[in-house]
Order: sequence, then structure tokens, then C-alpha cells
Amino acid sequence: MRDQVVLTGIKPTGMLHLGNWVGAIRPTIELSHKPNMKTYFFIPDYHALTNFKSPDKLCEYTYGAVATCIALGLDPSQVVFYRQSDVPEVFELNWILACFSPKGLMDRAHAYKMKSNPNSDVNMGLYTYPILMAADILLMHSNWVPVGNDQQQHLEIARDLARRFNQQYRTDVFTLPEALISLAGVVIPGLDGRKMSKSYHNTIPIFAPPEHLRKLVFHIATNSSGIHDQKDIETSTIFQLYQLFSTPKQMEDLKRQYQNGIVWKDAKEALFSLLDDQLRGPRAYYETLMDNPQKLERILQEGASQAREVASKTLERVRYTLGINQKRKTHGNGSSRP
Repeated sequence: MRDQVVLTGIKPTGMLHLGNWVGAIRPTIELSHKPNMKTYFFIPDYHALTNFKSPDKLCEYTYGAVATCIALGLDPSQVVFYRQSDVPEVFELNWILACFSPKGLMDRAHAYKMKSNPNSDVNMGLYTYPILMAADILLMHSNWVPVGNDQQQHLEIARDLARRFNQQYRTDVFTLPEALISLAGVVIPGLDGRKMSKSYHNTIPIFAPPEHLRKLVFHIATNSSGIHDQKDIETSTIFQLYQLFSTPKQMEDLKRQYQNGIVWKDAKEALFSLLDDQLRGPRAYYETLMDNPQKLERILQEGASQAREVASKTLERVRYTLGINQKRKTHGNGSSRP
């Protein structure tokens, strides 16, 4: 029985934040420990070019993403880390899939529609973003892809393109991926209560220095409830974040304090203490890794070698199916196949 394949990635467009930890890194850590599960974690640096064009920062954030994931518990001996740009097969498959992508499908893609207005500067990279994402997913025969609600449509597009290709050529070249929602589909609130996102500038970086972390936590927006008024946990960004990182007992203790009229300052102090306690050790490990870029580069290169081994075989089958550069082996029964 073939291993189940899990694939996820995070764009290197800034320091990873708490939303990345809960939505992508934690689920991947859990999956990487399951038997018969092959886990790929890639850095989509070419995807980042749709809206991020800072050469020095792109390199820094790429290493930072890998170091963050390892420091939080993703083991390079169990997880294949690689850069998208180190697997050129992705970009050949991107073109092939583009030839099976109706324009109407791209017109309906959220990544394009959210920024498509007469005054915006929509580049073709953004417009065809879902096709490149499909190439990333399909090339590795991904069975499971942890995604948030905003990425579900892109996964459906990947499934649609895989299905179109398979049906056109009556083949099973591409595996149809499934979305893995769990906490990846939960909206992680940012400092202003909206979804935590670099686009909204409301993130809490995972490995912010303690003094900066405390400052950010104390900037979380709260309502105008009186000092001794009962606080609503359902509308409190502080509580919503706290429950994502606390034990059941810690959560119940804070819930009780909310019911008794906790002061917002104390609620923020509780969240800061919880986060700082959990991140102190991983933060030190992260800083050690960032001081050793040669080690991070070695991990990425070793991962790229493993990823390309799979990618090249997939692309060979795709080319053969298309009738391009067919390498035939004639068998005794006269049949031929790659």
C-alpha cells in the first residue's frame, strides 16, 4: 500500500505568525507522526513574487520559515523540506495544466477577484496563481492538503484540473487531492479582531522577542466593558487566542475569570505569559538555526533532491501521456509503456 502524502507550504513574505502555527504547522506536525504518511513542507518562493519583490527579505524569510517549523517540532528526518524554485518540474507542469485551464475558471478564482478592480494592478502571476498551486499539489501525488477556508477553492481547482487531464487521456496520472480542514479552517483572529494576516498588518510573529510579543498582545483590541463587568468569551480576541494554546484547565480558569469580570490588562497578561512560556525554548532553538544558514540550506537541498525524485517520475508519466518525448519499452506482447 502506497504511503498517504500530505503537502503543505507557507509563502516567505514575512515572519511566520500564530495563525501559521495553528493553521499549518501544528496539523503538519501531528500528521508527520502518523504511520504510512509521507509529509512534504515546501516554501513557495515563486508564489511570493505575485506581491512581494524584496530579494534580501525573500531569502531571509525562506530560511526563517524553515527554522520556525523545525523549532516548533517538524523533524527534517520525517518531513521533506524544499523550496519551490528548486523543483523545476513544477513550472513545466504549470504550463501543461494552464493548457487545461478554462479562462472562466481563473476569472472566478478568489485570489484574482479579491484584487480585481479598475484601479488595481493585477499581474498574470496573481491571475494564474491557482494553476501553479495545482502543479505544486499534483506533482507530488498529494492525498491531503491542509487548507484554510480562503484556500479551499484553489484546492477544488487543482482537483478539477487533475480530473480534466485524467478524463481527457483516460489515465490515472494525477491523484485527486482532498482538503484537510481541522484547525486549518478556523479563522485565527489578529490584533484587530479580523483574520490574522500579513495583508492586514495585524499579526503576532511566533518568535517575536519577549518585549515585542508583550507589546503586541497589549495592542489587541478590546471593547468598552466596565472594569468589573462580565466579559464575553465569544467576542474576545484575547480569549479566542488563549484557548488555541492553553490546556483545558487553563482555559476553564480564564473562562471563570471572564465571568467574574476580569480586567482587560490581566487578560492580556495571561495571554502573554501563556505564549511566552510555550515559545521560550523553541525561540532559542529558532535563533540558533538562523545563525546557521548553511544547515538550513543543506536541509532544503536534501529535501529538493527527494522532491525531484518524485516530481521527475510524475512529469515523465505526464509527458508520455501527452505524446511528448515518449520513451518506449517494447514488451513481448507488443505493447509499449514508459
